Amino acid sequence: EQPSRSLTMKISTVASALLTGTTLHGTAGFLPSPQAGHRAFGVLMSSTESREGVKTLNATDLASNQLVNVLSDPGFQGPIHEAEDNVSGSMMLSLDHEPIVPFGGSAPPPKTLDRNILGGKGLGLLEMTSIGIDVPPGFTLTTNLCDVYHKYGDLPSELWDATKQAIKRVESDMGRKYGDKENPLLFSCRSGAAVSMPGMMDTVLNIGLNSETVEGLAKTTGNARFAWDAFRRLLDMYGQVVLEIPHHAFEDRLKAIKAEAGVVDDVDLNVKQFQKLTEEYKKVYTEHKVIFPEDPYEQLFSCVKAVFGSWNSERAIKYREINNIHTFIGTAANIQTMVFGNMGDNSGTGVAFSRDPGTGENKLYGEYLINAQGEDVVAGIRTPEPISRMQQVLPDAYRQFIHNVEKLETNFKDMQDIEFTVENGKLWMLQCRSGKRTGPAALRIAIDMVNEGLCTPVEALLKIETDHIKQLLHPAFTPEALASSTYKDNVVATGLAGGPGAAVGKIVFDAKTAEERKADGENVILVRENTSPEDVGGMWAAEGVLTARGGMTSHAAVVARGWGKPCVCGCGELEIDEEAKTATIKSTGEVFKEGDVISLNGNTGDVIRIGIETSTPSIEGDMGTVLEWADKVADSCTVMANADSGPDAAKASELGARGIGLCRTEHMFFSPERLPVVRRWILRGEGLDKVQEFQRSDFREILHEMDAKPVTIRLLDPPLHEFLFPASQADEAMAMQLGFGTDVKGLKDKVESLHEENPMLGLRGCRLAIIRPELTAMQVEAILHASADLMEANPEAQPRPRIMIPLVGSVAEFENQAIKIKQVASRVQQERGLTIRYEIGTMMEVPRATLIADQIASLVDEDGERLCSFFSYGTNDLTQMTMGISRDDSGAFIPKYIAQGIYESDPFRTIDTEGVGYLIKKSAADGRLVNPSLSLSVCGEHGGDPTSIDFFDSVGLNYVSCSPFRVPVARLAAGQAAVRRISSSPPGAPTAEERVSTFASYENCAP
Repeated sequence: EQPSRSLTMKISTVASALLTGTTLHGTAGFLPSPQAGHRAFGVLMSSTESREGVKTLNATDLASNQLVNVLSDPGFQGPIHEAEDNVSGSMMLSLDHEPIVPFGGSAPPPKTLDRNILGGKGLGLLEMTSIGIDVPPGFTLTTNLCDVYHKYGDLPSELWDATKQAIKRVESDMGRKYGDKENPLLFSCRSGAAVSMPGMMDTVLNIGLNSETVEGLAKTTGNARFAWDAFRRLLDMYGQVVLEIPHHAFEDRLKAIKAEAGVVDDVDLNVKQFQKLTEEYKKVYTEHKVIFPEDPYEQLFSCVKAVFGSWNSERAIKYREINNIHTFIGTAANIQTMVFGNMGDNSGTGVAFSRDPGTGENKLYGEYLINAQGEDVVAGIRTPEPISRMQQVLPDAYRQFIHNVEKLETNFKDMQDIEFTVENGKLWMLQCRSGKRTGPAALRIAIDMVNEGLCTPVEALLKIETDHIKQLLHPAFTPEALASSTYKDNVVATGLAGGPGAAVGKIVFDAKTAEERKADGENVILVRENTSPEDVGGMWAAEGVLTARGGMTSHAAVVARGWGKPCVCGCGELEIDEEAKTATIKSTGEVFKEGDVISLNGNTGDVIRIGIETSTPSIEGDMGTVLEWADKVADSCTVMANADSGPDAAKASELGARGIGLCRTEHMFFSPERLPVVRRWILRGEGLDKVQEFQRSDFREILHEMDAKPVTIRLLDPPLHEFLFPASQADEAMAMQLGFGTDVKGLKDKVESLHEENPMLGLRGCRLAIIRPELTAMQVEAILHASADLMEANPEAQPRPRIMIPLVGSVAEFENQAIKIKQVASRVQQERGLTIRYEIGTMMEVPRATLIADQIASLVDEDGERLCSFFSYGTNDLTQMTMGISRDDSGAFIPKYIAQGIYESDPFRTIDTEGVGYLIKKSAADGRLVNPSLSLSVCGEHGGDPTSIDFFDSVGLNYVSCSPFRVPVARLAAGQAAVRRISSSPPGAPTAEERVSTFASYENCAP
């Protein structure tokens, strides 16, 4: 295969050394490292480390494993002629792009617009610059540097030299100098990953202020109060983010100063009070035995490291786990000139969305604060004003803002989340990104943008997340409940409608308790003064979130909306005592304690003192429109449902399933009136005709509901003991009921005789049917008679049963059962005088079956007709048997494996493409090669997982099947998978059938 250019160079260099005996180094050598695990050489030396003991490699040292490890190490660049003082500088040389990308002002056009390199925030800043929007100039340190930082614990000294050069450009653009005592330039340092993670990583503002530059800032701006306010903010943020001083240590000092001054808000403090507060903050540093650096460059460099470090903070890791974010290497760090919204009444800051993120209405939605910095808005420190009021106090800036928003939507063709600052009347745009939105909003925005001509339906599909569809299936208050006096009379407070839907649960006051109660199976509402990123685990565990402070763009609201969780924020009627664990309604004095049940209406902001009935909405309207778009995408997987009863089939059809991909016949046996009949047949061999009666009735109902659509019915799969009881529970009543008379011992003996040590690999599936052939005959008769009943009752009826043989591991097993099915079917058709359309196939769940797929698919009967018309992959058991993991016991270690990076995801939720996926790909290709009309599908729960659907689409399977309530999500995912594949494929790319049959390289099919 074609190696990369860099690898070719490395191989050539090593080959030359082997021939000539040249000694090889890295750019400056390698050190053996115990932390490197299996790598022969690991950690690169930092600029302060001695070069003593540097490992060099010559031709005699190069064992094959060392050669491979050196070649794969990004630090290896070939021979060097002079020793360098900075080993880690090799990382800069090994990047395939510039590690520092400038934006704004005099920045040249970028060489890359790769979101994975620049992060979402960095990409947005470059895009805004390119379309003529004023952005405070700065530069982005790319995501790869975050990866370097986490691997090596530091960053190259060359990076800091390059950073100083980047700063010089900004100094020239702004006419100020970083660190200058007279006219200081200040920076912010903000995180920005490729995917939006609101509030999960760190930001530091006002970097560059110290005891001298604060005086210069006061002088040049003519506003000493503003300068000292900015300095105390830096002390607070630097202490928290870089030195990990608890926030309350600063907050307590601020509260004390405000109490002494007799004011409520920070904006009411004067310059002397801010100067005093600054001295108090410095005492916090002394108490924690840390030092605030006066050197502006030391401040900046340590802030960059802290922002990169926050990628692996507990809250960021938790957020990525919750949102299934695994494939990104880190965050970028954006160094941006500070512009100030806290310079007086002609300045301000805000956050806005180009459309309402809660409803999708094409109306500007946001908030701002006069005389404030950005963190004041998102942290909920003060409750902000609606963005519309900005028109009255800052009219020129507001007009420019509206113009910018329109340009951004036209450019990105998506709803935008925007942060801005107005400094002395001048508008600056600080960031833009695709905005987080609720499920209903996502659908409305997509449909409106298609109607407005901004994008096509196919493009609009990719703006909707599968989680948005899940949200629309979440509970909501019924119209009857909302109109009732029970609801209206029990509304105790109303806040801001921060997140969609309805939530009912018990009050908890901290994130840890929320997670614990959720683990115990309780529904909870997280109630907080205001949330912070540290609360993310509790917010995820809670049914809804209620805060006393913060606006509709606060952390609580943004995160809740992104997850589709009901949220009521800024509920000023609440007085929350988190220590006493109480919430008091100020106007009435009513007290709510931890454990009390309340309801939240995230659509209106209502807080209700009791539990209110909820219901699940239908898929009509906007969701129906979007799912129709998905269904119409050419060459996409069809979506079917797993259903075991008439009502299940009806629900599946209502949700858009195109058939039944798995009907589990054993689920028909467990009702109280049927179980004794089944047990009697198992233990005595009696009453099979009665079992057939209720099977026939159930099949008739399912086939009627799905008329003309395929219904895949799996013959009995589980071991017989699943229908029995422990032998110790046998008594005389059971013995009488099951035909043993008074012989309790005989009953116990019979039950014990059916015991298996490992029933999953025991007498089940086709094995059981071969040993007890009457079972197959009974089930096939029930299926065919049910079909005939429908055809006789209605000549237009078109039942389409597909009979699936489970747990096949050999050709002979399948052939035995397939011939048996054909014999029974022939007899029933003769008895009924009807020709019934049916198919026979197998559930591919035993790894051996996937290895002999061509032999199974090529089988024919004595008349030369094919015996096997479909493979349906039972990925639950196929995963268990391939990976050697019991699904029921995997919870003890798989979460830890994921946390440690051993597994990227749970293989029982998302398909293992390298192992299980390989067997699917190979067997599909082998089967289709000998049987071109072979139908291929998945009927395990992986069929409802969007990531797995991407893989199944790449393989070329015909359909996926999942539980009914996952059908809408699967429909969207199937359409999106086809759109992504088609849009990234050249003209004439292979169809589904061709993708299956071209199994030349498995790697090419992995998503």
